Amino acid sequence: MKVLLYTEGLKTIGKSGLGKAIKHQMKALEYENVSYTLNPKDDYDILHINTYFPKSYLLAKKAKKQGKKIVYHAHSTEEDYKNGFILSRQTSKLFKKWLIKCYSLGDIIVTPTTYSKKLLENYQGLENKKIYAVSNGIEINIFKQDKSLRKTFRKRYNLSDKDKVIIGIGLYIERKGIVDFVELARRLPQYKFIWFGYSPLYATTKKVRRAVNTKLENLTMAGYVEQELIKEAMNGCDLYIFPTLEETEGIPIVEACATKTKSLIRDIPVFDWLIDGKNVYKAKNIDDFEEKIKDIVEGRLPDLTEEAYSLAKQRSLKNIGKELKNIYEELVR
Repeated sequence: MKVLLYTEGLKTIGKSGLGKAIKHQMKALEYENVSYTLNPKDDYDILHINTYFPKSYLLAKKAKKQGKKIVYHAHSTEEDYKNGFILSRQTSKLFKKWLIKCYSLGDIIVTPTTYSKKLLENYQGLENKKIYAVSNGIEINIFKQDKSLRKTFRKRYNLSDKDKVIIGIGLYIERKGIVDFVELARRLPQYKFIWFGYSPLYATTKKVRRAVNTKLENLTMAGYVEQELIKEAMNGCDLYIFPTLEETEGIPIVEACATKTKSLIRDIPVFDWLIDGKNVYKAKNIDDFEEKIKDIVEGRLPDLTEEAYSLAKQRSLKNIGKELKNIYEELVR
């Protein structure tokens, strides 16, 4: 059994959450000794396709004609396409039609969460498809607590040990909550705020451009950084906040759970696997974020990181590899 993991434009999307998910897929299959290739010209039994661009669609059509089995990985939905880049709201219905056209080519559809699975099951044209929820996973041996990284992180960003530091992660798109992140920095000048991530400003909304260009003494736009620096930041900060408005999974919160980083996320349906006050804290709006940030950072709320870590372990790539292998074997049978 050999799998073609196909991702159109991997170099372009390599710095996004999707790019990270693809790398996780490869590692997960390696854990289970599943033979795979990234080259469409190689022989393969199963096409596992990760993108919805035109070449991806045509490759899936070709594989279908050749009698190959197809796993279509639904990393995107209409819901998480909205509130992204310029014109995303106006084009979301067309985008949904295209997604259905692509995903319907899969013998099986895989999507990261039960939330995105429910969304897809309600798309007209996908009602009768087998859809599996499989997390994008976490490299638990890499993303782990390392207290020594606190000093490294703070030295890198000229922070003192006494500084209270709050981080956020994501592209420069409205959906990721960057506008609220900047407003929170404005409201809470006693804390340092650092946003990791980047995407071209010309493609985003006026609100986001205004937020990213905001000059505050306590706000840093760190841009895109490699995985090692994200791990460093998770270990060196006092709080990770995720004010995202919509996700299909949201891997940074899994990474935060794995590194035992105190976390505050927006209370939205995709995070139904996390329970407010038990393994993470949730906020409903910006005022709620403001109050809970102060309560967590000042130690007025209990530390939930041990409970969160147990959830991260469930999403280790070793477990994800087993789930994917089972899906492939079902297809082959």
